[in-house]
Amino acid sequence: MKKFPIIFLSDSSISSEVAREVRGGRARKIGPRLYTTNMKDNPERIVQQNWWQVLSLLVPGGVVSHRTSLESSISPAGRVYVTGQYPRTFTLPGLEIVQMEGVGPLEDDMPMMTFYLASQGRAFLENLAPSRARRGEAKALYRDQIERRLADLLRTRGENELNALRDQARSLATELSLEKEFREMDQLVGSLLGTRNADLKEPVAQAYARNEPYDPNVLERVDVLRAFLVGQVLPVRTQLSEANTGFYNVAFFDAYFSNYIEGTRFEIDEALQIVESGRIPERRPEDGHDVLGTYQIVASLEEMIRTPGTSEEFFDLLTQRHSVILAGRSERNPGVFKTQVNFTGSTRFVDPDLVEGTLKQGFEYYRSLEDPFARSLVMMFLITEVHPFEDGNGRIARIMMNAELVAANQTRIIIPSVFRNEYISGLKRLTNHQDPRSFVRIMEFAQIVVSRIDFSDMASAKESFEECNAFADPAEDVRLRLPPGTGFEESLKPEPGF
Repeated sequence: MKKFPIIFLSDSSISSEVAREVRGGRARKIGPRLYTTNMKDNPERIVQQNWWQVLSLLVPGGVVSHRTSLESSISPAGRVYVTGQYPRTFTLPGLEIVQMEGVGPLEDDMPMMTFYLASQGRAFLENLAPSRARRGEAKALYRDQIERRLADLLRTRGENELNALRDQARSLATELSLEKEFREMDQLVGSLLGTRNADLKEPVAQAYARNEPYDPNVLERVDVLRAFLVGQVLPVRTQLSEANTGFYNVAFFDAYFSNYIEGTRFEIDEALQIVESGRIPERRPEDGHDVLGTYQIVASLEEMIRTPGTSEEFFDLLTQRHSVILAGRSERNPGVFKTQVNFTGSTRFVDPDLVEGTLKQGFEYYRSLEDPFARSLVMMFLITEVHPFEDGNGRIARIMMNAELVAANQTRIIIPSVFRNEYISGLKRLTNHQDPRSFVRIMEFAQIVVSRIDFSDMASAKESFEECNAFADPAEDVRLRLPPGTGFEESLKPEPGF
């Protein structure tokens, strides 16, 4: 007996064997001459998971074209678009294959199984051709979607790749009878590169034309956080911002822990001596400058009540504060936006030429908020996602965050050493899964801890942090807890999984 694959096509040479398999309950029909040996999953799922194989069986020699060639997926209306010798439609469970009459495979089209995938140049030309909606969906993408894809190509692959795409489209236009579409594409590409002036509709493309390009993926994640915060009843933990002992003591712990979790680690008494004396230790001058520079910012009431009202003020605050933090590391270009892409592990941050545009666009999300706690988290997350500087990005992000809170007479958020892993985990969950809940909960718990400590005496504050396990190494099997005796230990402990 012939062993059939999961999906197969019946013809006269095997029809009797197929019929025998169907009668025996080992195969079933799911479309015109199309059968499957999967007897358990529903037909829609089988077809949708194996749609490339289905195409190879039903449209050999065809060209996957129009929107499908750019999206590489089943369309929202459940369709796949193919160009062939004549028009026809295959209606299957969970999928409709629409074949249109047109030009067959060209030299640049990519062979796949028994069919072809339209080249990128051909795909963009076809998607710029006029297209009427058929039962609610057109075979081509909308103009703004084309603009966005061209802008994304420029952002991810650069000017040379975009020009190469245009050159490929130029060479194909006559053969496809799409000369008018090429002229439109030429205008779009020229506008993105600043050499033409097309009427662009899509915001990302418009930003390129204004020479203010930005990373839309970062802004999407920032907007997820913004929208979540808008829908919450946010905490108000008052802490009057006054130039007194408590203010300077909490500022010390702010600077100490912010550096510690970035790898600049001193014993707490040694760090206290640095900030009190202003003297940099000879054996570790750069690390000492980091601690002292951070403290000089966070321990200045005048500085910490400054918040930006415009994107220009935002840039000024960022660069000025960063230049103080990294004053001891001139090779790291303090106060200057990065000129090379930076990474943390496998995470690639925003490209240098997109830094200013992304920060400027993200600033509008920040400015749309009124609540200080919401503003502080959006500010911090935006800077963290962009990573605008070569070094010191975590510290400047937390400084900008706490300035929002200090200016509003609210309690700072301090991330103790022991809480580093939870903090990083919350950020990653927001970045990778667009889930802001853990991040917000973690930041709120860190603020609660600070709000329950009396900073009027340094020794007492240090003891309270010790009782919270704040100084423990993140690798130790302990968790950040609220100071004993506050009366809130049980109700405010972090949820399981922190």
